[in-house]
Amino acid sequence: MSSTGGGPSGWADAAEAFLAGAGFDRAPWLAVVFALGITAWFVLPEPWQWIAALAGGAGLALGALAVWPPGSAADETRANLRLAVVACGLVFALGVGVVWARSAIVGAEPIARPAVVQIEGRVLSREDQPAEGRLRLTLAMRDAEAGVARKVRVNVPMAALGQGGVPAGLAEGAIVRLRARLMPPASPMLPGAYDFARAAWFQGLSATGTLVGPLAVIEPAPERTGLADLQRALAEHVKARVPGSPGAIAAAFASGDRGGITEGDEAAMRDAGLTHLLSISGLHVSAVIAAAYFAVLRLLALWPALALRVRLPIVAAASGAVVGIGYTLLTGAEVPTVRSCIAALLVLGALVLGREALSLRMVAVAAGVVLLLWPESAIGPSFQMSFAAVLAIIALSNSAPVRAFLAPREEPWWVRTGRKTVMLFVTGVVIELALMPVVLFHFHRAGMYGALANVVAIPLVTFVSMPLIALALVADLVGVGAPFWWLVERSLAPLLWIAHVTAGQAGAVRLMPQISGLSVALFAAGGLWLGLWRGRVRLIGLVPVALASGLVATTPIPDLLVAGDGQQVGITMPGPDGETRLLSLRDSRSSYTRDNLMELAGVGAEPVPLAQWPGARCSEAFCTLTIERGGRDWVLLLGRGTARVEERALAAACREADIVVSERFLPRSCRPRWLKADRRFLTQSGGLAIDLSDETIATVAEDQGSHGWWRVPEDPVGKPRPGASAAANPPQTPAETGLKGV
Repeated sequence: MSSTGGGPSGWADAAEAFLAGAGFDRAPWLAVVFALGITAWFVLPEPWQWIAALAGGAGLALGALAVWPPGSAADETRANLRLAVVACGLVFALGVGVVWARSAIVGAEPIARPAVVQIEGRVLSREDQPAEGRLRLTLAMRDAEAGVARKVRVNVPMAALGQGGVPAGLAEGAIVRLRARLMPPASPMLPGAYDFARAAWFQGLSATGTLVGPLAVIEPAPERTGLADLQRALAEHVKARVPGSPGAIAAAFASGDRGGITEGDEAAMRDAGLTHLLSISGLHVSAVIAAAYFAVLRLLALWPALALRVRLPIVAAASGAVVGIGYTLLTGAEVPTVRSCIAALLVLGALVLGREALSLRMVAVAAGVVLLLWPESAIGPSFQMSFAAVLAIIALSNSAPVRAFLAPREEPWWVRTGRKTVMLFVTGVVIELALMPVVLFHFHRAGMYGALANVVAIPLVTFVSMPLIALALVADLVGVGAPFWWLVERSLAPLLWIAHVTAGQAGAVRLMPQISGLSVALFAAGGLWLGLWRGRVRLIGLVPVALASGLVATTPIPDLLVAGDGQQVGITMPGPDGETRLLSLRDSRSSYTRDNLMELAGVGAEPVPLAQWPGARCSEAFCTLTIERGGRDWVLLLGRGTARVEERALAAACREADIVVSERFLPRSCRPRWLKADRRFLTQSGGLAIDLSDETIATVAEDQGSHGWWRVPEDPVGKPRPGASAAANPPQTPAETGLKGV
C-alpha cells in the first residue's frame, strides 16, 4: 500500500514522520500515559476490566514488537513509532497495576454499620482545630466484634474536655479510652460530590466519628519531642506572638497548621483564588529552599579561601535540600508538600549538574515519583492543580513570544520592572485558565479574579511575609523577635484584606454543576498538547479545549438532587428575578449538606424551604409540588418525615405522582408513574441527580463498581452483600426502579 494512502501503512508512515520530526521530550508523555493507566483503574468499574486494561497495554507492546521486530526491514522505517507504542503500552499497564496493588495493600475495610462503641486505642495523630472548637484524633484500635485491627478518626469537642482543656499526655503514642459514635466513611452525598470513602480507603481509615462522653488518658504519650509535638509547639508560639487571623495565617506558613483559620477567612481566600497560599506546597517549599540556597551561597562567598577550593553551588544546594526536607517534615509531610519537595530537590540537582533547572523533564520525573508512591493522587485536585500550574508556567516561559518579550535589552529600570509586572499578571491569567477546569470539576466553584489577587498576594507572601516569619523565629532565639512579629502582622493584614475585598466583588465566584467526564478529558488532552509540544503543532490543542468549553457552557442544571439518605432533596426553579433558585425539602442545619446542594445545583443564593414556595403543599409526612420540564408537568411527592400514613391513602397519592422520594421503605402498593426513590432504592443507588427534560438519572453507584471503598449498607429487606453495587441488587420491577425508558 502506498505510503501516502489512507490505509494502515499510510497512517503508520504519517505517524512515523510526525514522531521523527516533532522534536519533543518523551519523558513528560510517559508520565501522562502512566497517569492515564491509573485513571483508567478508577474509571473502570469491575476487576475483569482492570485485567483487560493490563492485558491490553501489554498486548499493545507485544503487538508492536511482533509487527515491527528489531533487526527487520521495519526497524529503520518504524523505529520511532515502535518505541512509542511499546513504551506507552507498558507504562499504561504499569499504571493500572501500581494503583491496583496500592489499593489492595493499604485499603481498609469500612465498618459495616454505624455504632456506638467503647474504644481503647493508641493515638496515631492529633490535630488541633481551635477554629472548629475540637481536636481530631486518629486512633489504632482493636475491633472485638470483627476480630481485626482498625484505624479510626474521632472528633473530640473541646467542650467535652471540660475546663481543664486538653488532658496532659494526650499526644502521639498515648493510649486513651473513650466512647464514640462511629460511622463508615461517607460515600458522595450526590453524584459529583466529594468521595470521602475513597480518600479514607487509601488513608487506611475504617470509620470516623464523634466523642460521646468522657475521654481518659490510660497511658500518657512517651516523654519525647517528635515532629508532631514540635509542629504544635511552633504553631502555638506563632499564634501567641501574632494575634487574631494574621496569627492563624502565619502559623499555617510556619508549621502547616491550618486549624486556627476561621471559616470566614478560609472562604474568602478560596473565593479570591488564594487558597493555594494556605496549603504548604510548591510556593512555600520553593521559597524556603531558595532562601536557604542563596543565603548559604552569599555567606560562603564572603570566605575567599573556601570559595577558591569548594564549589559553593554544591554546598548551597545541599544546604537548601536539608532545609527543604526539614521544612517538609515540620509542616506535616502531607502528600502535596512531599511532592513539592521532590520537585524542588530535582531543581537543585539540575543546578548542580549545570542542566536547565525548570524543564518538562523535571516535571515528568517528579510526577512519576509521586505517582509511584501515591498513585491515588492522580485523580485528586491537589496533584492535578499543582502539575497543571507548573506545566502552564514552563510552557509559557518557553514560548517564543514570551522569550522575546523578556529578552535582555537596554532600557530604564522602571520599564524593565513594568515588563516583569506584566509578565507576572499574564502568568497568573494563564495559570488561572489552566486550573479552571480542574477547580470546577472537583469543587464546582472557582474564583474569577484570582489572577489579579495573586499578582499582589504571591510576591507579598514570598518576599515579605515568609522571610519576616523566618527572621522573627530566629530573633526569638535571643529574645528580640517582637519587632519582626509586628511586621509579620502588618504584612498579613493586607493579604486578608485582599482576600475579603476580592471575594466580595460581584461575579467573584463562578458556580458550576457537575461537568461531564468527557469535558474534563477534552480539557486535559488539549492542555497537555498545548503544554508538551513545541512550535505551531501545539496549537492543535486549542481544538479540544474549544470543544470542552462548549460542553461546559451547555452543562445542564439538574432539576432534582436527592441525597443518598432520602432526607435532603433540592429542586431547581426559576426565581421571580430570572435567576435559578434552589428549593430545599428540609431546612438543614448542616453547612456541608447545604453547600453540596448549592454547588451541584450551580446556585449561589441560600436555599428556600419548599414549604414556603408558592404552589407547594406540605403536611407532616409529605410535600407535593408540580413543576414543568421538557414540555410536560411533573408531579413530585417528597417525604419529609416518618409520620404514619395509611397505606391506601399513600397508594392513591403515589398513583397521582410521577416521582416519589422518601427516606423510609415504601410498600409495593406505592407505584408512581416514573420513579420511586425510597430507602430500598437509595440504599443501592446512592444520591441522585435527575434531569427531567432529558429524563435521565445519574447515581452515585454507577461510578463506583467493585472498588473496595463502595459498600451498600445492609438492608433489612433485601440484605445485599457487602461490596455489592446497585446493579447487582436491583429493585424487582421496572416500575420500582423508575429507570424504564431512561
